[in-house]
Amino acid sequence: MSAAPVAAAPPSRTAPAPVPRAASAPTATDPALVRRAVKAAALGNAMEWFDFGVYSYIAVTLGKVFFPSGNPTAQLLSTFGAFAAAFLVRPLGGMVFGPLGDRVGRQKVLAVTMIMMAAGTFAIGLIPSYATIGVWAPVLLLAARLVQGFSTGGEYAGASTFIAEYAPDKRRGFLGSWLEFGTLAGYIGGAGLVTLMTALLSDGDLMSWGWRIPFLIAGPMGIVGLYLRMRLEETPAFAAEVAKAETARPKVPLREMVTGQWRALLLCVGLVLVFNVTDYMLLSYMPSYLTSELEYDETHGLLVVLGVMALMMVVQPFAGALTDRVGRRPVIAAGCAGFLLLSVPALLLIREGSLLAVALGMGALGMLLVCFTASMPSALPALFPTRVRYGSLSIGFNVSVSLFGGTTPLVVTALIGATGDMMMPAYYMMAAAVVGGVAVWFMTESAGRPLPGSAPAVEGR
Repeated sequence: MSAAPVAAAPPSRTAPAPVPRAASAPTATDPALVRRAVKAAALGNAMEWFDFGVYSYIAVTLGKVFFPSGNPTAQLLSTFGAFAAAFLVRPLGGMVFGPLGDRVGRQKVLAVTMIMMAAGTFAIGLIPSYATIGVWAPVLLLAARLVQGFSTGGEYAGASTFIAEYAPDKRRGFLGSWLEFGTLAGYIGGAGLVTLMTALLSDGDLMSWGWRIPFLIAGPMGIVGLYLRMRLEETPAFAAEVAKAETARPKVPLREMVTGQWRALLLCVGLVLVFNVTDYMLLSYMPSYLTSELEYDETHGLLVVLGVMALMMVVQPFAGALTDRVGRRPVIAAGCAGFLLLSVPALLLIREGSLLAVALGMGALGMLLVCFTASMPSALPALFPTRVRYGSLSIGFNVSVSLFGGTTPLVVTALIGATGDMMMPAYYMMAAAVVGGVAVWFMTESAGRPLPGSAPAVEGR
């Protein structure tokens, strides 16, 4: 394994990553092509998180639709269980789509993941209720979620790799931040639609047909996203790798993607852990926490979270540009320190219950989360060389998300039920911040430098 992505001691963390001689000639990027690549990648992420936003914000209703009536907490746990189950197959998707993306190309694989994501989400909107078909309702819901999970196993790693390999070195942070801008836009779209339906529809209408509308919208969204992705060319970095081979791209063994990159994979898992635990805690779990655990007014709670996400969207590109100037490590470290020190005060504000207190507590957590959303799309691809970037990043990212990120709502709900301690969300975020802090300590700074194994990329005219 190349030592470029990871440092063994603190002094080397600031040392420039070596550039292979064969890849030393600078590549001039096409600004128009870069913008198209960013839009296509961000739209796929937006669609993925549109589904997550809808599922999280309408979780209480889905529990009543798909699971037997009885204990509301049991219904919510069952709904989040189906949510978490999709994350269990994400590593499998990553192990299939990641290596395939390193072999046949990023663009082709991202087109396939777009189709599968749209189909899985659309299918949920067509499933009959438990009252209509009994146990087959949750079974079909689980099957659709597994299709979504398998496809998203190749989505984030591919999209971040796609943008990183297109972007000029000095603007990779700014351009990569638009990937998470798409995340927030998708989440706001999904959550906003649920909020609107909650306000306008009666409980009966929402239960009988209203909940289906957000899921059915995924069909047209998927067609638009597929069109955008099919119009793109392969990244310059991948094209250069293909040009090096006299014949077809050789298949990289899975063992090389894992054992050959084990130190970079450990860093990836640690960074993704803090990123996704805090992300899913704030964007997926908090709406249900406000409603189910704190008995907060559902509409006001949703509006507060939507406002926080809108604020994050405004700050996101500026924070991405900041990582290009000061580096990824200082920004990520600031986020870890902030969650370690401020999670408890922020949650105490949220528990106070007034609209202002809830908004301040959620806003503080949202601004800390921006430290990760603005940095990770450019920092994570820089951990791995071009030859195995898509595959290794897919494996590391999805293992971490599956074990720690996507299970966050389920685990925290269960911990609160077992202990009765309403501060569990804060403690969970603090533990994640410690892991993330260790990872960022050993991380190599990549801002303004070529990706490992790739030529320097400069902005063309």
